[in-house]
Formats: sequence, C-alpha cells, structure tokens
Amino acid sequence: QVQLVESGGGLVQAGGSLRLSCAASGRIFSIDAMGWYRQAPGKQRELVATITSGGITNYADSLKGRFTISRDNAKNTVYLQMNSLKPEDTAVYYCNIRGFQRGLRAFDAWGQGTLVTVSS
Repeated sequence: QVQLVESGGGLVQAGGSLRLSCAASGRIFSIDAMGWYRQAPGKQRELVATITSGGITNYADSLKGRFTISRDNAKNTVYLQMNSLKPEDTAVYYCNIRGFQRGLRAFDAWGQGTLVTVSS
C-alpha cells in the first residue's frame, strides 16, 4: 500500500505564492511520473503539471511561467511552487504518483487533495 500526504494549501491573496508538497510512503520500489492536478468548483479535474523520473516537466499551457513542479527522489516527494496566483487558480489540488511497489507491483496513487483559495 502506498500513501500520499499533501500539504501547503491555504488562503492567499491574488499575486501571492504558495508551495504544495506531496510525500509518498509505503513499500515503494521506484517512482516514475509525479504530477499535480486540480479541480475547481463545478469543473472537471485538469492537469497542472507532471515530472518524469528523469526530470522532464510538462505544464498546462495556461500555467507556464507561474507554476513550477519539482521532485526530491530521496524523499519520494513532489512539489508545486505557485507564483502570481490568480482567483481562477482557486481549486482543490491533487497529487498523483505512479511507480512500482516492492515485488514490482505497479501503483497509481492519489493524494487526498489540498484546497487553495486565492482571494481578489
């Protein structure tokens, strides 16, 4: 079983910054892709950013330049630095981590979600 624990959400004024963290624990053998998604009220969950085991990143076009995804492989943790936040960034942010458990069983785990609220 792989568990993800997210932290770092909260209330921030427009133009401010937040840093989200998501740490994976459990019987992990290796981690491949890590990513962040978000779901705003009344909308579908959408991609924010992903990062491969080799450090290749991919961002939603609308977020390039404001958000930065990074990972610490030693800590099995993925981060999302969010700058110049806008009210439309308000959403529940979910991390997603994929890899293999010991015994080479694949896993695809989601965090519990952390609420980011950007006030105008």
